Amino acid sequence: MCGIVGQVRQNGPVDPALVERMCAALEHRGPDSRGTHVESGAGLGIQRLRVIDVEGGDQPIYSEDRSVAVVLNGEIYNFRELRERLERAGHTFRTEGDTEVIVHLYEEEGPGCVRSLDGMFAFALWDEPRRRLVVARDRVGKKPLFYSLQGGTLSFASEMAALLQDPDVPREVLPAALDCYLAFGYVPAPMTAFRGVHKLEPATTMVFENGSLTHERYWQLDYGRKLDVTDPAEIGERIREALRRAVRRRLISDVPLGAFLSGGIDSSAVVAAMAEATSQPVRTFSIGFGEERFNELPHARQVAEMFGTEHHEFVVEPDGMALTPKLVRHYGEPFADSSAIPSFHLAELTRKHVTVALNGDGGDESFAGYTRYAANVLGSRLQRLPAPVRRAGAAVAGRLGSNGKIDSTMNRARRVGESMALDAPTRYARYMAPFDDVARRDLYTAEYQSLVDESGAYEVIAGPWNEASGDALVDVMLEVDVRTYLPGDLLAKVDIATMAHSLEARSPFLDPELMQLAASIPAEMKLRGMEKKVVLRDALRGWIPDEILDRPKRGFMVPLVEWFRGELRDHTYDVLLDPVALDRGMLREDAVRGLLDGHQAGADHSHRIWTLLMLEMWQREFVDRAPELATPRIAG
Repeated sequence: MCGIVGQVRQNGPVDPALVERMCAALEHRGPDSRGTHVESGAGLGIQRLRVIDVEGGDQPIYSEDRSVAVVLNGEIYNFRELRERLERAGHTFRTEGDTEVIVHLYEEEGPGCVRSLDGMFAFALWDEPRRRLVVARDRVGKKPLFYSLQGGTLSFASEMAALLQDPDVPREVLPAALDCYLAFGYVPAPMTAFRGVHKLEPATTMVFENGSLTHERYWQLDYGRKLDVTDPAEIGERIREALRRAVRRRLISDVPLGAFLSGGIDSSAVVAAMAEATSQPVRTFSIGFGEERFNELPHARQVAEMFGTEHHEFVVEPDGMALTPKLVRHYGEPFADSSAIPSFHLAELTRKHVTVALNGDGGDESFAGYTRYAANVLGSRLQRLPAPVRRAGAAVAGRLGSNGKIDSTMNRARRVGESMALDAPTRYARYMAPFDDVARRDLYTAEYQSLVDESGAYEVIAGPWNEASGDALVDVMLEVDVRTYLPGDLLAKVDIATMAHSLEARSPFLDPELMQLAASIPAEMKLRGMEKKVVLRDALRGWIPDEILDRPKRGFMVPLVEWFRGELRDHTYDVLLDPVALDRGMLREDAVRGLLDGHQAGADHSHRIWTLLMLEMWQREFVDRAPELATPRIAG
C-alpha cells in the first residue's frame, strides 16, 4: 500500500524537485521508502508502505532492460500465479514482491495486462521506447487516482493535495461538482471539485501517448446472467466458500495483520473466516460512542469472544470533531460521510498494533443491505397509482416534517411518500440526497443558482441506471451503487482514513469472484419485503451468532444530532454564519440560519449541517489558502 505520483510532458523535461514535492505530500501513505524515476519528459514517484517483500520490493520496478518502469499503490493478490506463468515464458524476476508482475505482464499483453490482475490497485507504467504512459485503477475503485491534463502535460497523484503541488494544476472551483456534493455528500467521478482536475474511474485504463489521452473500461459486473437455483442451501455453501477464498487471498502479508470488527454481519463473517484460516488468534479492533443507541461495542465484543480474538476497543467523544481539519486536508475534496470520524479514529487505534486490516466493506452493495433498497421497491409499487393520487400523496408526505430521528419510521415514510411523483432513478437519487433539488434551490443565492444545471446531479444516477445489466429493480440499484456510491463514498472514506495512518485496508467482500456470484443470485433471494440480505444471512446462519444476524442494521452512525445541540452547537453557528462563509456568494444566510435554528428546535438537520460544515472547511483549506508546498526529503 502506497501513494504514487507522476508527470509526463510533451515539451520539455520533468522537474525532479516537483516529483519530490508530490511524494512528500503523500509520505503518510508510505513512510517506509521513497523512489523516483525521472528522465526526459517523464517522472514517476512512489511513497511505499512495505507489506510484501519488505526488504527487496522498493519501487519503481523495472523490466529486464529498464525500458519500462512501474509504480504501484495497492496489492496484487494473484501475483504468485502470474509470476509462475511469466517465468515459464522466459521473464526474469529480481524481487519477491507483487509489483514486478505488472512490468512483465505489460511486456506480454500491453495495456490490456490489467485484465489479468486480481487485487486493489492504482498503478502508473512508463514505456520509454513508445513514450507511453499507462495508468489503471482496480475493478471496484479501492485505490484512488487524480489527474490533470494541461497544455500537453499530464500530472497525476493518489491524493488531491499531492497533485496540487504542481503549480500548473488549476484551482478553480467547479460549481457543478459542488452541486453534486450537496446532492450526494461526495463529488462523483470523473469530476472533482476543481475544474480541469479529474478522477480516474474504477475498472478503467488510461493511456497517454503522442499527446492523446484515451480511456477504456475493462470490467463490469453482469446482473443479467442469473443462477438457476434449485437448492438454496447450495447457494449458501457457494457464498461461504467464495468468502473463505477471498479472505485467504487477503491474508498474504509479511507484516502484522488484523481486522476491523463492527459487530455487524459483514465484518463478523470476515473475522469468522480469518479465524478458520489462521492458527493464531485474530487481532480485532472496534470503535464506539458513549451514546448507547450508536454504540455497537457490545455486539463486536460478543463476536470477538466467540472466535477467541485478541480484541481492542476505542470510544469516540464529541471532541473527536477536532480532527475535522485533518480530515479535510486528507480528502482534498468536500466529503460529507460523518462516519469518516470513527473510521479515522479506528485506523489510528489499529495502526498501533498491525499494518494490514481486513474489513467488511462491500457486503451491503452486493447482497442488498440498505433500507433504501426496500423503500424504493415499495415506491415503485406506488407508481401503479394514478398520477394525481401520487402527486397528492407526495404533497402530504412533504408536510410530515421530521421527528429528530433520521432512521425513524416516520422519516422513512416521509421519504417514500415524497418520492411518489418521481421517476425511478430520480426517486433513488433523492432518497440518498442530503439536499434534494428543491432544498438546493432554496439554499443557493440567485447568482449561484444561475451557475448550476439542475439536472446535472441526477444524471450521476440516471446514466448508470439506464446502462444497468439487470432487469430487477433491486439489481439495478445494486449496480448503480457499485458504480457510484461504493467508490465515491465508502471506499474513498476507508482509503483516506487508513492511509492517513499508514494502514492498509483489505475488503474480502469486494473480491470480484464473490461480487459476480452475488450479482448472479436472483434478486428475490437478496431482498424480501423489508428483510434485507436474506441469502447472505441464510448462508452465515450457524457460523455467525443469530443475535448478530437478526438484529437491525445500525451502520457506522455518528451522534451528530446530539452533538450539534450540545457541545458543538456554537461551533456550527460560528463556522456557517461567519462573514467569510457568507461572502462566498453561494448560500443564502437566511436558509443556513433556518437549518441551524430548526435543528435546535427539534428537527433533525444534522446531516445537512455536517454537509455544509465540511464544504466550508474545505473551501478554507483548499480555496482560500495558497497551495502549501511540501518539503521534500532526500529520496531513499
